[in-house]
Amino acid sequence: MFSWPWNGLKRSRSSRTGSLRKKSRGWRKLLEGLRDRSVLLRLSVCLAAMLAMLVVVESWKAPFPFREGDMPQHGVAAKISFQRVDTIRTEQAQHNAQEHAPFVFRQRPELIDQLPQQLRADLGKIASSDTMEGLPPEVRAAFGLGVLGKDEDRNREAASFRTEVPEDRFLALKLAISSEDMLTAQQRIDDVLDDFTQMIGLLGRIGTVDSQVVRKAGITKGSKVRITSPVSLEEPIDLLLPQVQLNDRLNEAGDLGKAWLSYTGIPQTIRPALSHWLVQEAPYTLQYDAIATKELRDEALGRATTIYEAFSRGDVLVEPGEMIDRTHLDLLRDEYDAMDEQIGIMARLSRMGVVFLMILVLTILKAWYVVRNEPRFVRSLGRLGIYLAAILIAVALGRLLSFWTRAEIIPVLVTVMVFAIAYDQVLAILTAFTLSLIITLSTTTHFDQFVVLMGTAATAVIPLNRVASRSSLIKVGFYAGLTYFLTSCGVGIVQNQTLSEVFSNHILLAHAAWGAGWCLAVGYFVAGSLPIIESTFGVVTDISLLEMSDPSHPLLQELVQRAPGTYNHSIAVASIAETAAESIGANGLLVRVGAYFHDIGKMLKPQYFIENIAAGAESRHEHLAPAMSTLIIIGHVKDGVDLAERHRLPQALIDFIEQHHGTTLVEYFYRVATQQANSDPGHEHDAEESAFRYPGPKPQSREAGVLMLSDAVESASRTLSDPTPKRIESLVHGITMKRLLDGQFDECSLKLSEIRTVEQTLVKSLIAIYHTRIRYPDAPSDHRAPAVPA
Repeated sequence: MFSWPWNGLKRSRSSRTGSLRKKSRGWRKLLEGLRDRSVLLRLSVCLAAMLAMLVVVESWKAPFPFREGDMPQHGVAAKISFQRVDTIRTEQAQHNAQEHAPFVFRQRPELIDQLPQQLRADLGKIASSDTMEGLPPEVRAAFGLGVLGKDEDRNREAASFRTEVPEDRFLALKLAISSEDMLTAQQRIDDVLDDFTQMIGLLGRIGTVDSQVVRKAGITKGSKVRITSPVSLEEPIDLLLPQVQLNDRLNEAGDLGKAWLSYTGIPQTIRPALSHWLVQEAPYTLQYDAIATKELRDEALGRATTIYEAFSRGDVLVEPGEMIDRTHLDLLRDEYDAMDEQIGIMARLSRMGVVFLMILVLTILKAWYVVRNEPRFVRSLGRLGIYLAAILIAVALGRLLSFWTRAEIIPVLVTVMVFAIAYDQVLAILTAFTLSLIITLSTTTHFDQFVVLMGTAATAVIPLNRVASRSSLIKVGFYAGLTYFLTSCGVGIVQNQTLSEVFSNHILLAHAAWGAGWCLAVGYFVAGSLPIIESTFGVVTDISLLEMSDPSHPLLQELVQRAPGTYNHSIAVASIAETAAESIGANGLLVRVGAYFHDIGKMLKPQYFIENIAAGAESRHEHLAPAMSTLIIIGHVKDGVDLAERHRLPQALIDFIEQHHGTTLVEYFYRVATQQANSDPGHEHDAEESAFRYPGPKPQSREAGVLMLSDAVESASRTLSDPTPKRIESLVHGITMKRLLDGQFDECSLKLSEIRTVEQTLVKSLIAIYHTRIRYPDAPSDHRAPAVPA
């Protein structure tokens, strides 16, 4: 007979009580944590980062999913009816409005007041000269008598008035104004000047413009010219350009050309010569006013009609399979803006709430991992702040760069590579997932983008458990680029279902190649930024460790000179600790370099440490109280930290100096102090154990725990008179259990199985160091080689 699985299951009263107790303890622990100021501070920082993320992703509106170069298979149709500015037609209307705006010139009629007197003088020279060659060159050029003037523009404008042979023109002028009677000649000149002066009045009312100014201002034949003058004009007048050009005005169709016909004092035969003279000698009275012209053009631009283009719901905006170019992108952006304007405040608040919940879920998942597996990360508020700030900056840059060709991979890849170097690979993978998801949902919302970003980031993180050289980072960039290209093509194959469509799609291949190129560039960028990454996050890579492991380092040189015994001890510890660390998958190189520097504080008082005391020499501790000796012994930790900070060693190495003794007991002097206290009645409590312990902290990492054991067993092994394998094994096991039972490994992530592996490795290393050698018999008198091999 069928029944639900839980129908036959009954929970006992004790189990229900136990579950209630667990829940109550969990709530109690949560409430206690919320009362802790440091916990509240970290929660506040996380909450602030979450709120900032809402702003970064613009959670109050939907993302704009289209990018230039996309090729939507099914096209894009308008979701709503909307209007947009027809940019081309509007710009054309604005251009036309500006073209019809007049160019402003200011008239200065006083500039031509001297023209009649100048013409009188020139006519007088012609009247008094018997030959054309006897005239001054400037007079001949003015009347067009075979000599050109200095101004090319004036020569070109006056060319239409050089219709006669120069000699004939000279004779015509001579006959018109000359006479045997001087009074008659003067009267003829006065008659010409009277009519000329009247014509000058017309010239002073409107004025003339310089052809060079016309060209520079871009004025064409059909352009309007507005003339303003506080003297000759009450109101500005608008004319066409030919109406203010002197050569056009002097033609038969011009106002000045028509005026010649009404003047009887000027003979018809000399009118071309006088027109030529006027073109050559008349000053330009119209001055271009660029500021007033710009104001008129701006006013015309403001009055220009904006032309709109209407779209109805369902209209095709992008054809199926058509590539989105800049024009399409602008159209889609206008539709997006029109849709966004219709969203009410309540809908925006609801969307922000949903986005906040999604960010909260991601934050809780990451926080659960970090609290359980990376407690040091949580304890350091600075690291937490840097991490959250990096996430925010990466998302902001990813959204911004997504409008470039596949450039959103840059901040994602840089961030995860930096976190893989600075922290660990698991945290980097979680960060890659977070960044890929947030950037995808806040940009295109396309699943293929998430797959490509996540796959590329994971490929970059996997090889970064160790950074052995800068070239390894460039290789990581190459592998990430290759993954990006293959993943992009793979997603295209899945979507199109045929290889031929993908490999014939040059746009897809170009985008994939761009993304691969960005990945390779990131590899070079991170390799070049490695020193900045190390200093910012307080980490050391294998590159820096190899540099600091050089015996020529100033601290190591000083140690070997001042405390050679300590230096030899450090070298021995480094040898066995590196092997032990690598046996459990820890960073052996970091442990080796940490061992080089872990006892540098001893160089300040080397004579107080047994390894620096010569055989048979008296120890200085013989004359000190046990408490004072303990202070000196313990002080080498603080002295070492001071030296390391003074020489700017990275924090990872300073941690080894602080933690390699943890909070262990200085047993020798504690026992001496205990014996003295017991033998002195009334002082039994003078030997407090806490006064004989190192200040700590306890080892905070697996590497520090390995170094603690290695340091202890190497020092202790020197006390063995006959270091047989059995004795070495017993010694190492005893020291390991003592450290374990003393709680020295409580704050690092060493497991019992790993401690057992480290113990076995240390035993093997010490046995190899203290292996028994073959005892040679006494050498024979003839010094022949021994029969037993070495």
